[in-house]
Amino acid sequence: MVNEYVEPLGLRILIRKDEARHETRGGIVLPETSEIPTITGRVVEISVQIERDDDFPIRKYDKVLFHPKNAIPVDFESDNLLYVVPVEDIVAVFRKPPKGSSPVESLSDVNDEDEDNDKDE
Repeated sequence: MVNEYVEPLGLRILIRKDEARHETRGGIVLPETSEIPTITGRVVEISVQIERDDDFPIRKYDKVLFHPKNAIPVDFESDNLLYVVPVEDIVAVFRKPPKGSSPVESLSDVNDEDEDNDKDE
């Protein structure tokens, strides 16, 4: 048996979609038919073109938020959780703050910089 893998081409990324949750963290049960316009997943593979381009801060194993409209399902596994997604449909990458800082501190730093920039104008 030959082992196969999927290599995305162009500005595309291969993502393993996270399992759908049927209950929110607060305990609200979601109906089976509820559709969320963006979904999360893990980057399984990125195209060589994206890997070489520093303008795309997406790397293998990143957790991302993507819009599924243009996602192409890959019939490669029985649970069908793999999708080839154009890079323009990746709307966010989940990052952890650097050690020793919190996201709240980081956001307040950005807000302070914005206020400083407003004063300069």
